[in-house]
Amino acid sequence: MLSLRKGRYAARLAGTPADVEAAQRLRHRTFRARSGADEGLDADAFDALCHHVLVEEVRSGTLVCCFRLLPLKGGAEIGQSYSAQYYELSALAKFDGPMVEMGRFCIHPDWKDPDILRVAWGAMTRFVDETGVEMLFGCSSFKGTEAETYMDAFALLKDRHLAPNRWLPRVKAPNVFRFAQMLGLVKPDARRAMLGMPPLLRTYLVMGGWVSDHAVVDRDLDTLHVFTGLEIRAIPPARKRLLRAAAG
Repeated sequence: MLSLRKGRYAARLAGTPADVEAAQRLRHRTFRARSGADEGLDADAFDALCHHVLVEEVRSGTLVCCFRLLPLKGGAEIGQSYSAQYYELSALAKFDGPMVEMGRFCIHPDWKDPDILRVAWGAMTRFVDETGVEMLFGCSSFKGTEAETYMDAFALLKDRHLAPNRWLPRVKAPNVFRFAQMLGLVKPDARRAMLGMPPLLRTYLVMGGWVSDHAVVDRDLDTLHVFTGLEIRAIPPARKRLLRAAAG
């Protein structure tokens, strides 16, 4: 069973219904809390199908980060993923190798320590190595649904990080922002673009990850999200060494 401790933080798989409920509470606080109403659960049918990873502060036991993992045997099962509700993923059905969808990634809003993200990726790396995963994918979310807030970020994604044509997700959701089409001549401020991107997405990108050419407007979770993919074999060797060091 996955277990990892680094410094102040430890990552483990949820082992009880109470563990899963704790993750659902943190997800609610991160994605759904409005006007100070922090209590509630963010839960859906995919929870029962997934492994749930918890990152806790060791001394206090505080849950500071969580995410869930949905393993797939290969691209033929891509239609069973959470992301397939929002993206037309038939191109990825041709991917021949084990895959895992990482979803509902969130860090407690009161905790800003960058080591939390490092431990989370260390846990993910250990899972990938132990299970032979060849592609990691999911939805990377920008807070809010106003695309104008993130124009530099979307322009940078368009210029440098679009999915290769052989894997490119197509439009399926009814409400999308087609940034690759609409920002064709926009040149991004790279610094402002990176500051505007979610930490999870920044990490994907430095490892060689890529994104869809459009963002889905998700008013239920009050986010804009892009489909994000990462072929494990494409991760630069130096970055792999850092990840495996984090994984212990």
